[in-house]
Amino acid sequence: MSNYANPQVLVSTDWVAQHKNDPQVVVAEVDVDTKAYDEGHVPGAIGWNWQTQLCDTVQRDIIPKNEMEKLMRDGGISNDTTVVLYGDNNNWFAAWAFWQMKIYGHKDVRIMDGGRKKWVAEGREMSKDKPAPKAASYKASAPDQALRAFLPQVQEAMKNGLAMVDVRSADEFTGKILSPPGLPETCQRGGHIPGAKNIPWATACNEDGTFKSFDELQVLYGSKGLTPDKEVIAYCRIGERSSHTWFVLKYLLGFKNVKNYDGSWTEWGNLVAAPVERGA
Repeated sequence: MSNYANPQVLVSTDWVAQHKNDPQVVVAEVDVDTKAYDEGHVPGAIGWNWQTQLCDTVQRDIIPKNEMEKLMRDGGISNDTTVVLYGDNNNWFAAWAFWQMKIYGHKDVRIMDGGRKKWVAEGREMSKDKPAPKAASYKASAPDQALRAFLPQVQEAMKNGLAMVDVRSADEFTGKILSPPGLPETCQRGGHIPGAKNIPWATACNEDGTFKSFDELQVLYGSKGLTPDKEVIAYCRIGERSSHTWFVLKYLLGFKNVKNYDGSWTEWGNLVAAPVERGA
């Protein structure tokens, strides 16, 4: 991990096993499959449901500041707590939680490299016990909107030819399908934002769920013209897969100006008269 631009944001499964009972560390699982946590998790880990706890449940938006503060307090997390996130599907939604915690200014948040997949594959201890943390004191910062891209910024980026990376599957990018099987959030039209490059989010990971090396990631994104000196906007369908790519670009490769467009294709693909490209 030492070759990454910010190696401290990743911890190994060994590190988690050694620190899971550390009072200054809280481990949180965030899964695509919201039932996975109940089937067994890292002992002592709390579980967050992305559908109900990591979003605004009234309007489409990220979790509001007051709800983020409550989530942290209820999880026994204070401002100086080290939070380690992990989940299924190569840490897809763990990265979503990481992105939101950074928006609200949490300083020490990390991802367990390899996520749930690697922990299980290594035969490590699993628990069904749900911890009851002692409530903590927590104050979130004002949201750092520099980490997000909103529709007007994306429209300007398209007009000006700025770098955009669509991290969905090739079939979504070309317009063959509207969304991955079984996932209901969808759009009226398939395709991609004109000028966007397609680098599926999962290509940043190895077979065991860990992130590829710095050199491999540099080649992967550099081959499509994405380099640290450029402003980059990442998007997917609802912003969760692109938060994974945002994490890779910003923290592992050291890009200075990368934003996650969490409106993503369910906003653009439903927008009247929005330009759409299809095909590879």
